[in-house]
Amino acid sequence: MKKKVEILAPAKNLYQGMAAINAGADAVYMGAHHFGARSNATNSVEDVAEMVKYAHLFKAKVFVVINTILYDNELEQCKKLIYELYDIGVDALIIQDMAIMEMDLPPIVIHASTQANNRDAQHVKFLHDAGMKRVVLARELNLDQVREISEATDVELEFFVSGALCVAFSGNCYMSVANGERSANRGSCAQNCRLPYQLIDGTGKTLIANSHLLSIKDLDLSDQLPNLIEAGVTSFKIEGRLKDIVYVKNNTSYLRQRLDNFLEGNEKYEKASSGRTFYNFEPEMDRSFNRGYTAYFVNKRKEKIGSWESPKSKGQYIGKVLEIKANGYVIENYEILNNGDGLYFVNENGEADGAQINIMFNNIAIPNTFKPLAVGTEIYRNSDAEFNKMVEKENSAVRKIGVSLKFTETVDGFQLLAVDEDGHQSVQSFQTTKELAKSQESVIPNIKKNLAKTGNTPFIVDEIEVELSSNWFLPISKVNEIRREVLEQLVDIRIKEYHREEYQIQKTDHPYPVQKLDFMYNVSNKMARAFYKRHGVTEIEKAFELQWDPGKARVMTTKYCVKYELGKCARFQRDTMGEKLVEPLTLKHGENEYKLKFNCKPCEMEIWEKDAELEFEDEDEQLGYVPRR
Repeated sequence: MKKKVEILAPAKNLYQGMAAINAGADAVYMGAHHFGARSNATNSVEDVAEMVKYAHLFKAKVFVVINTILYDNELEQCKKLIYELYDIGVDALIIQDMAIMEMDLPPIVIHASTQANNRDAQHVKFLHDAGMKRVVLARELNLDQVREISEATDVELEFFVSGALCVAFSGNCYMSVANGERSANRGSCAQNCRLPYQLIDGTGKTLIANSHLLSIKDLDLSDQLPNLIEAGVTSFKIEGRLKDIVYVKNNTSYLRQRLDNFLEGNEKYEKASSGRTFYNFEPEMDRSFNRGYTAYFVNKRKEKIGSWESPKSKGQYIGKVLEIKANGYVIENYEILNNGDGLYFVNENGEADGAQINIMFNNIAIPNTFKPLAVGTEIYRNSDAEFNKMVEKENSAVRKIGVSLKFTETVDGFQLLAVDEDGHQSVQSFQTTKELAKSQESVIPNIKKNLAKTGNTPFIVDEIEVELSSNWFLPISKVNEIRREVLEQLVDIRIKEYHREEYQIQKTDHPYPVQKLDFMYNVSNKMARAFYKRHGVTEIEKAFELQWDPGKARVMTTKYCVKYELGKCARFQRDTMGEKLVEPLTLKHGENEYKLKFNCKPCEMEIWEKDAELEFEDEDEQLGYVPRR
């Protein structure tokens, strides 16, 4: 039996979720009205129910995110929501708070959010043994680590392959709380990582005056799909529950095509849902929102990943400015630019900047507001007016389910049988007095022609068979009517016969991989505490939100490294790094200051508030190049 491989798309709302399914998604993930980590992407239970129906028509799945941390006074409300989601047919919940595992739940499938510390085989195996059917792996993992996890447990593995990257480990970021008591773990991330900072060394010297030093490029692992499948991943996740519909349709469509190319003729893997999508545009990921792309750490640390000029969309590279002419720009590849396009460039002051094209006149891009640019400036298009207009159309991506039709006689009339690509059957008949056609010309071609007209239904006719004993006269209106009836019935049958996997969580007491939990485990209620204690944990720190010590806290741990971005990494850039930086390095934005601490052995960077008392160890000592003092 082939293993199913899935494209998992974000759904900000019902409309975008349906668009993602039409574009080829095998599943969508979305928020309900509470407890999702994107407070601006909530949906009513009624809209989620409609999403479930539409997805299940194509045998696609709907996952609902309940991935915030919970407080004691929210536990009952959360449990009630879970029962409502189960009752409307949701396929799975994505959670990070282990309180949910303590609840008396319906038999609904549970997935572990990437915020559940899914970084190693021990933790992932534990979650599977506790009853979770899928684990969303930490984005920071490389292929070898993914493979190691896959070999340790047969839990389903999901991995982000497209979209924005959270610079903190698996979203465990506390800068929002420390700066304004907005908790990212409660759905209210303030995007502190996208702000401009000064970088100051240990002597007080400003190394970089104003740059987005924690902002990183977006993820693109589209060329890594075969390698990730080989390593054990079966669900490819697109980030973006706050993105627009062009981004969702474009990224979903692009990944769908890439994955389909791999699956074609494959003897081990197959698509996870039904139907096929027809596109009226050419998907290209760099034509929708992006900050430039990186493979992150999937192939280990090999590239700089910062997006320091701007946290805004960079878009698609067009070419260099060749000439300034008539208050406009002559740009390489100007022929692909259109009126209304948005341009991105770095201006003469070294700052990210942009302009909108008012009109393309011959070979000149004339902006609404002219800004002087040097010849040779690289130009990107971060808003593609024609492309956006094309993708926004409802028919830009149309999904159809293959169906075979058989039109035959009955004793007192005629019958139409429809069998879809998954074997579901629908049959309708009508009674009529049979009369021979006046013309000797066969009626069969005309019957086939009208049976093939599926219009706005979700079906496409792959095969039509007509069996008649004589050349009977048939009103075309009756043929059209029976076709409509049989296909409408087939929609209902597909939804009704959809098989949802169910699983009843049973409480276990197998040991947790560690016995002491710090605040990064986000334990914020009594039920999560009980869960960990039952599994042998002896010390449990409260969640950051419940015990923040202003001015002295560690607000982020990240695989991203400012030293590496500066070419000053003692491990990977030793031969070219030159003089060491004088530590501690400090990031400053307005009144907010943070100290950077570099842990070179695990290749991680920590960000601490300015009053934290830290001990700094020289990188050469950490790496064993010189003896420890």
